[in-house]
Amino acid sequence: MLLHIGAFRLDVDSQRLTLWHHLAPRTRVFCAFFFVFANALTPNEQWWTWAIYGFSLVILIFLSQVTFLVLLRRVAIELTFISTVLLGTLFRDGGTVLWSWGWLQITTAGLNILGSVALKAFLSLLMLNILILTTSIPSLLHALADLKVPPLLVAILSSMYRYIAVLIDEFDSMRRAALSRNLMASKQWQRLVIGNMIGSLFIRTYERGDRIHQAMLSRGYTGLLPVTQDYKMGKIDYLSIVLTFLIVLLGQFIYLR
Repeated sequence: MLLHIGAFRLDVDSQRLTLWHHLAPRTRVFCAFFFVFANALTPNEQWWTWAIYGFSLVILIFLSQVTFLVLLRRVAIELTFISTVLLGTLFRDGGTVLWSWGWLQITTAGLNILGSVALKAFLSLLMLNILILTTSIPSLLHALADLKVPPLLVAILSSMYRYIAVLIDEFDSMRRAALSRNLMASKQWQRLVIGNMIGSLFIRTYERGDRIHQAMLSRGYTGLLPVTQDYKMGKIDYLSIVLTFLIVLLGQFIYLR
């Protein structure tokens, strides 16, 4: 699957015309990050707070007209990577013991912590994926720069996005060369060849990336990808920020009471 990442579009729904898309990219980034931080800092077992956050995300999904199947598929893939970390929260002391086997035991406290962490991760991934799907990568990078994210970090993110295609192109050329020489016939040879390919891939992509970077500098590259539209903050942007604050405060008010 990773071999086809060069044809993979991150900003699938960035060209739609909805109320969410009319917001300035910096507004979308600020609202998304503020929502994620408030969600992550919410204490465990605050189910009503997360119900409010989840309901607001459902409304945002309909407003942004994001491709629902693409959104769910990406969230599901990302959740598989953090599932091992989530399982570690299950085996906790405290509460009633529901199952035990040696030193392993599942308790009600462990289930509550697992459910809380899993729900927070799910809501945060939903919000971030909605942002990435509906915001073009150049606009997203410019929004981070406008929000005073360190320029070096923004340049690193820009280079990562730019050089993914270079990395895949180099790996595909080496894989085709190995296949043409019948070096991938057995599993033992495959492990040996792929190990050597990964080592040489670093050197080849480093040299090619340096050449591409020099070519980009000669053409006026300033550290950010160019954008075709200059977004300015309007009344709808400030209204969206206030609405995000109200939703977050409502969720926090419930568990504080």
